[in-house]
Amino acid sequence: MSARMSGADLLANGALLLMRLLVFGMALGLTLISFQAYREKPTERLQFAFLGFAFISMGVALGTIVGQVAGEADESTLVLFRSVETAPFIIGFALLYLSLYR
Repeated sequence: MSARMSGADLLANGALLLMRLLVFGMALGLTLISFQAYREKPTERLQFAFLGFAFISMGVALGTIVGQVAGEADESTLVLFRSVETAPFIIGFALLYLSLYR
């Protein structure tokens, strides 16, 4: 494989990075909205929702970082990165589940 990327590859990678940053911005927006709701009415449900969205935002951020370094990492390192990336999603969705049924 060539070390140089074609113009189409660079454009595709740039578009992918922009989409990942958009998803991260949307996740942060949900986190901010849920935090504001929790501050207005501090209930346990809203606290779990806020924390859930915060962990999901962390997972999205880690996914963006892992996506950028994935091409340069060896297979065992990539598995470790993907595992670390998945943990915040598990915690975040568990907290959102608690916010709905607690």
